[in-house]
Parts: sequence; C-alpha cells; structure tokens
Amino acid sequence: MVSARNIPKYVCVIGAGPSGLVAAKELRKEGHKVVVLEQNHDVGGQWLYDPKVGNQFSLEKGVSATSSSVHSSIYESLRLTSPREIMGFTDFPFLIKKDRDTRRFPGHKELLLYLQDYCEWFDLRDMIRFNTKVEYVGILDYAGFGKDLKWIVKSIVKDSDKVISDVFDAVVVATGHYSHPRLPSIKGMDTWRRKQMHSHLYRVPEPFSNQVVVVVGNSLSGTDISMELVNVAKEIHLSSKSLKISEGLSKVIAKHDDLYLHPTIDCLHEDGRVVFADGTCLKADTIIYCTGYSYSFPFLDTKGEVVVDDDRVGPLFEHTFPPNLAPSLSFMGIPRKLIGFPFFESQARWIAQLLSGERSLPSRDEMMKSIQDFYQSREAAGVPKHNTHDIAEFEYCDKYGDYVGFPHLEEWRKELCVSALVNSDVNLETYRDSYDDEELLRVAHQSPHFTQLDVGGFTSI
Repeated sequence: MVSARNIPKYVCVIGAGPSGLVAAKELRKEGHKVVVLEQNHDVGGQWLYDPKVGNQFSLEKGVSATSSSVHSSIYESLRLTSPREIMGFTDFPFLIKKDRDTRRFPGHKELLLYLQDYCEWFDLRDMIRFNTKVEYVGILDYAGFGKDLKWIVKSIVKDSDKVISDVFDAVVVATGHYSHPRLPSIKGMDTWRRKQMHSHLYRVPEPFSNQVVVVVGNSLSGTDISMELVNVAKEIHLSSKSLKISEGLSKVIAKHDDLYLHPTIDCLHEDGRVVFADGTCLKADTIIYCTGYSYSFPFLDTKGEVVVDDDRVGPLFEHTFPPNLAPSLSFMGIPRKLIGFPFFESQARWIAQLLSGERSLPSRDEMMKSIQDFYQSREAAGVPKHNTHDIAEFEYCDKYGDYVGFPHLEEWRKELCVSALVNSDVNLETYRDSYDDEELLRVAHQSPHFTQLDVGGFTSI
C-alpha cells in the first residue's frame, strides 16, 4: 500500500539546461512523473550555442536590450574558465572522450556534448518536450496557500499558435540567469546614435573590424571580448569601475598598443563622443556592455509571493523555496559564483525528496526568519542588493548539501578551483593552457569521482 506521503507527484521542470536535466533525473529517481519543457530544439540551455542574433544585434532607440529572443549568451570562441575536473556531476564526471576537445579548459561545444552524453546516459530525453516555450505558470484556483497547490502551465510549440495547458502538482523553475541583459544607466545612452549592444549578443569579432570599440566592464566576458577584438578592431577602450585591475589584465594592456583602460563612462553624446569620469573623451563606433545579467521570470504568476527586486529573487529559503509556496514551487540555479554542477545536484535531490515526503522543510516562520537573517547579514557586510545571490563560498555548498545528505565538495575540487582563479588573475591570456597543479590533478584523478564509474568511452588522464 502506498502511503499518502509517498504518492508520486506530477512535476513540470522548465528548462533543459544543466540544472533542469539533473532536476529531471533526481525527480524521476524519487518516483515522480516528470515533464521538462524546453524552448529550444535540444538540451544544453545556455550551452546550446546560437550564432544567430537576428535584428536584435544592436540597441536602437526605443528598443530594449532585454527584448532579445536569443537565449544563449555564448560567443563562438568561449572556453571554460574552470578546469573540466571540477565541472560535471558527481555521478557522471566530465572526462575526456576520444576525438573530441581534450583540453582541460575546453570550448563551449565540449560542455554541450557532455550534457548531451549525460542526457543519453540517464535516458532523459523521453521526458523533454522540445521547441516548447512556457508562456504562463500560475496557481490553479487560487484561494490562499497550502500543501495541496496545483499549478497551471501554458506553453506554445514553436511555429504553432496552439496553446497547451497542463496542470501539475509542482513546478521547478530551471531557466538560468544569463539571458536577460543587465544594462547600466548612462546619461545620453538613449540618444547615442551609433551601435550599442550587450555582450549577450556578441558572437564573433569580424563585425568590429577597424572600429573604435568601447567595452564596458572588465569581468570575464569583458576581458575575453577585449582580448579577441585586439586582433581586428582599430582601438579597444575598456571601461572599468575600478582602475585597480588584476596583474593579468595589466599585462594584457601593456602588451597591446591598441587596448586602453578607462574609468566609468560619465555621458554619451549624439555625435558619437564618449566622455569618461576623468574627463577624457573619444569618438567610438560601438559600445559593448559586458555588465552582467538579471533574473527574469516573465511567465511566472505567484500573486506577489515571489518578486525580483534589483536582482534579489525572493523571498526564497536557501535561494530555492518561497516559504508560502514550498515545496510545490522551487527554483534551481539562483546562486552565482559557486561550483555549479554539484550544487545543482544537491538542489535537485532536496527538491525531489521534499516532494516525495522523504524530507520536510522548516516551518514558514522559521524559513522567513532565516531569509531575513541572511538579508541583514548581507547588508551588514555592505553587499548591494543586486549581489544577494553571489555566494562565492565553498562552505555554503557544504551546508546546503547537509539538508539532503549530499556529500561535501572534495578538497581537491576546491583547491583546483582556487588554483585556476589565482592563475587567471596573474596569467589572463595563458591560464587555460599553462598551469602548475600536477599534484592536485593526480589527487583528483585518483578520487572515486573519476574511478568508480565506467561512463562509456571516457577516460581519466
């Protein structure tokens, strides 16, 4: 006899990227019936490279940068910023496969192939409805909150006007957070007549041949794109919030006569002038905003229970569960700046076991207090609201895993992550191909993560 607490749920997972795939696997493992709705033709999410950006290539007056229909922000030359050893799920390591990209920091296509392999290995495709875009998710027969919520999900199949409506016991939002451009507010930005674009729509350097380009932001995409443009553009002017830059970026700027560092932009003029905060001025052909991304869930109607306020999604207990709607509504992959794939696993396992009744959440009041305590600690530390979900702590991943008995991050994984970060800070142009961590690699490849499973044609070297 099946007990009430273990009745399988009918669960909708939105998105077939890394977090959506592992959510589907863990939910099925717990006996739930799962449907994954994916707007693209294949798995991969952000890693499904799309070279076409259509007529959204530049920001025109009156056209929002956030209106782009393109999901992926991957540019053609992008390589991983972390070594493959620390990537991948714990039960399917990201190993080398014959006749593929064997580099420790492979290109984006290799990670997509890894996700496709993962999907095949765990037989996940039958759960996925491809080319299906979610238009609306809302509470069915809303009359207050409780344990027996139902969700109506409306979706549209590509190239069809037909709306499909389904009712689910639970919804897992796994849509990622690198598709909705975050733009700065700059005086004159709305009337600047030349080309403006967000890095979300950058793909290849050739369109910027012989141009004067201003790149706003010196984070990963800003430095990557700047280093690529030096081969084709006339000049690249990198605008940064701080002129105290890494040793690696300093080396790059010193090496290239056509790459310049500037403070933030003060204002833009219609004739193409860009005026910086220090009073310097130049005429540019293009501005590329490498200014990050915002969280956006335009399809989601929670009657105000979950809102996005200056990139703070909440209230969410442990960045995952809205107290009044949990566990029937959950969010995957909200935290940033952590080792993603193992964290997604712990999230997925917790969600799946909560829905099956194997585990339970604290009371609503306890969850709300935890959230408020967290907000207050961030504010006391001077962390801006829009950085609420920037974690950057191994300890948080371990604490989160304790909720569901998920193993702590291995020490070698943490050390390899730190080693890559330190190396990139010093050797920005070469860190992906030049490193000195052989002992860490030896320890990593002797760990059960690499030796306990035969994952079909992959090798650990």
